Amino acid sequence: MASPWKHCCILLFVVAIHLQSCSCQYQRSADSSAVVSVHEASRRRLLQAPGAALPFPPLQVLSDGKPCILFQARKLSLRYERQKHLDLTERTFSPLKSVDTSQSVCREDKAMLVMRYGDVEDLRSLSIIVQMSNTFYESSDQWWFSMESVSLLYNKSEEAAFNASEVYAPASSSYHCLHVSNLQHYSTLLLPSNEQARRWSITFTNFHIQAFNITAGKFSPASDCATFLTPAILMGLITSLILLLVLAYALHMVIHLKHIEHDDDHKADIYYPENAEQTEQCCVEDVEKNIL
Repeated sequence: MASPWKHCCILLFVVAIHLQSCSCQYQRSADSSAVVSVHEASRRRLLQAPGAALPFPPLQVLSDGKPCILFQARKLSLRYERQKHLDLTERTFSPLKSVDTSQSVCREDKAMLVMRYGDVEDLRSLSIIVQMSNTFYESSDQWWFSMESVSLLYNKSEEAAFNASEVYAPASSSYHCLHVSNLQHYSTLLLPSNEQARRWSITFTNFHIQAFNITAGKFSPASDCATFLTPAILMGLITSLILLLVLAYALHMVIHLKHIEHDDDHKADIYYPENAEQTEQCCVEDVEKNIL
């Protein structure tokens, strides 16, 4: 029985080593993508760069000749019910077709980005308004930037409002996210606040914004909205689950072998006395025959 035990011990050792190396590999992958850690509860990491170069420069809102709001996205798309998608990327960021931001507001504790597009397709007087705030929290001992809402104004009197409270970052940082949208497959960072909003889909791709503490007219290092279940972490969890199943099977085999060994010992205790009794009986019969 020594050989199966040895194989099981070797198997358990290999599984443990592989599980540890897998965990370290994914930890190194996560650590390499992060530069500076922000508040633990935010589950975000500070990035040195928002990503690959975008087709247009950031949209700037000026106050006293200095940028007070920076906004950039690879794509900005809208869709009303089942109508075709509206791509407002070029109209928002292209220097040749600059959107009207004259009604935007910048204050120390509040900021409002107002983008007026005029008539777009069948929509009249389309505007997108982003409300932001800057608040000090004693628990973290720092100022935090947050997006309060995103609103679509159209046809002069209609409004679709979305709650954006999940979009936040330290006020000393900018905020970056691959997708800011009300669609479920994009994590739904924008939640409908009224009935009109439920008829719209809005998606900012490679979203990057900053409204406070802008220096030199450039984005500060970004607080990324990376979710807990990134592809690397998900693959790590799947691999760990497989290894745990292998470990459970190995433990089951060890217990099974131990049970078999116990049964063999029990059978041995019963078998050998029977053989001894039969041998003694045979010896007695042989002696009686010799006497006769």
